Amino acid sequence: MARMGGQRRLKSLAAPKFWPIMRKVHKWAVKPRPGPHRMEYSLPLLLIVRNVLGYAVTAREARKLIAEGHFKVDGRVRKDYKFPVGFMDVLEVVDTGETYRFIPYPGKVFKLHPISREEAGIKPLRIENKTTVKGGHIQLNLYSGRNLIVRLKDPRNPEEDKYKTMGTLVVTVPEQKIVDYIPFKEGNLAIIVGGRNVGRVGVIKEVQRGWGRKRSLVTLEDATGNLFQTSLDYVYVIGVEKPVISLPEGAWK
Repeated sequence: MARMGGQRRLKSLAAPKFWPIMRKVHKWAVKPRPGPHRMEYSLPLLLIVRNVLGYAVTAREARKLIAEGHFKVDGRVRKDYKFPVGFMDVLEVVDTGETYRFIPYPGKVFKLHPISREEAGIKPLRIENKTTVKGGHIQLNLYSGRNLIVRLKDPRNPEEDKYKTMGTLVVTVPEQKIVDYIPFKEGNLAIIVGGRNVGRVGVIKEVQRGWGRKRSLVTLEDATGNLFQTSLDYVYVIGVEKPVISLPEGAWK
């Protein structure tokens, strides 16, 4: 990594392969700031505005639009052109009312999928870990680095603690109010967020536990009845009988 003008820069050739940039034309690419998503699973807001949505021709134009507050991510205006937008994030174009969800997509890693205004108010977040905090309440550590405190009426009653690791919370954005919970279990619907099967959707058929998530295998069945396997770490539950989010045509029946 080199420094240009006192700022850390990213060489285009070192950028994730799915980034829509001309690697042989431009030596440098925008490096996203540390944030809710890792670089290999996100895009800087500038690239979305310029390269994906086409609202700007140059980086200068894109930076100006972003700085003026024309774009929201998960219901909040983002003015940092390096802000990383990643899986399950909701992007809104303030002036036009267009709303999109950043979802995994076969062969391309991601797709900015158009969604309705109603759907733009929710976001599914996988539970990565959970801890007990002061008072016996539960802190849920969620995908993309968010944390939620679940206050129990009676911390001594285990039935109140229904949220399990690898399950998915459906929360409102930006308020982060829990409106639904989808447990990770056989029979539920999931989308794959990494590996060679990224973007595929299927019903969980079997889980073979190994030493940790990366060494545990999950067998799923897609809409055409084909079975495929992937690491547990890549499985993201999105529904019971049908997905709680809309998907590209053909992704699921």
